[in-house]
Amino acid sequence: MNILMIGCGKMGGAMLRRWCDASDHSFTVIDPAKPDLPQKVRVEADLSELGGEIFDMIIVAIKPQMIEAVLPDYKNSLKNGGVVVSIAAGFALRNFSKILGDVPLVRVMPNLPALIGLGATGLYANTLCSTGQKKTVEDLMEAVGRAFWVGSEDELDKVTAISGSGPGYVFQIIESYIAAAEKLGFKPDEARALVLQTILGATEMANRSDEAISALRESVTSKNGTTEAGLNALNANGALDTLMRETTDAAYKRAIELQ
Repeated sequence: MNILMIGCGKMGGAMLRRWCDASDHSFTVIDPAKPDLPQKVRVEADLSELGGEIFDMIIVAIKPQMIEAVLPDYKNSLKNGGVVVSIAAGFALRNFSKILGDVPLVRVMPNLPALIGLGATGLYANTLCSTGQKKTVEDLMEAVGRAFWVGSEDELDKVTAISGSGPGYVFQIIESYIAAAEKLGFKPDEARALVLQTILGATEMANRSDEAISALRESVTSKNGTTEAGLNALNANGALDTLMRETTDAAYKRAIELQ
């Protein structure tokens, strides 16, 4: 496919580099900053340099607040039956339709680990998207991690609250965990290494296991042992469960507000 990307910041650039390695698609980027990208990517500063070329897919990777001002100029750059893909958070498909009319549209919600090929990406398509178009978008997103289709934009907002914002929650937990290790007397580099390896090992073990997470937790929790003592403090009276619900609810409500 001949694919045009509008804007190419840190996330868009990282994804594009992986797409170049994983596919035979032809990529063109429009970005005034003219970012440094793989040699096979054509990079132009503005639309006028395309000479009226049209594309099978347009990927919108600019900030949401720029879309209404920028995207109308690209309306004629999409082939008849082509698909528009947005990785701009919080810009609903109905707003794209107001600008572009009735065209196949896919909203994508990637997260930060897509930068290293370990992303969790939510996808939602309108009814005009063909099976082939959805498969092409899915293949692109699988190149940067795992792709998860949802059945509504509301579900995509929920994906935003869980995996889109989720790395921030995890980084905060890691930061607090490291601080606790330092409080016990470990040097900062020792605390960081111990905590990160512990989380990496536990996560990978859970990923490889078919057991319920609760069963894995119980397997390391001896009666009246150290883990039980720690867990009783961590989730006393369900405090951690409540906190995580409040965290994801707050993010979900904000995602709705941004529509």
